[in-house]
Amino acid sequence: MPFDVADGAACEAAAAKLIAAHKRLDILVNNAGIRQDALLVFMTPEQWAQVIATNLTSFYNLTKPAAKQMAMQRWGRIVSVASTAGQTGVEGQANYAAAKAGVIGASKALAREIAKRGVTVNVLAPGFIETDMTADVPRDQMLARIPAGRFGKPEEVAAAAAFLCSDGAAYITGAVLNINGGVYT
Repeated sequence: MPFDVADGAACEAAAAKLIAAHKRLDILVNNAGIRQDALLVFMTPEQWAQVIATNLTSFYNLTKPAAKQMAMQRWGRIVSVASTAGQTGVEGQANYAAAKAGVIGASKALAREIAKRGVTVNVLAPGFIETDMTADVPRDQMLARIPAGRFGKPEEVAAAAAFLCSDGAAYITGAVLNINGGVYT
């Protein structure tokens, strides 16, 4: 069901519709992300606001209704996709790094709030993954910094998310799993 993750009312309506149709909400994977790169001194207010709205405010917009439902069910899995940029910062990406760092901090706080209700909250922090978002990244420069010698695959991130949503990860909460080919953050 398509909706704007930066629109709080649209997220509330989508969550309500899903819960009404299925009577439960067991898994939420927050995977919204955009880039609008510029050095901070040249960044427009719109570039800042759009990246924060899509990458961070969407976490609040979707996680609030999901966490409430999961807490009432006494079971749930929330996995948010952040970025290693949220841990290290990246030049030209102050907006992106701030948003992804915010997702990490909010997830750690929420994990403490709802763990006793059987809900886990974890974060995946990918480095460079083969997606449309990294299509314009200077590959040669980046590959030299990645010990694995390659960008990651979306399927590798998905496998990590699937594990964090499984019963095998029931005792893991508040964690940040870096998926970065061996790059230290």
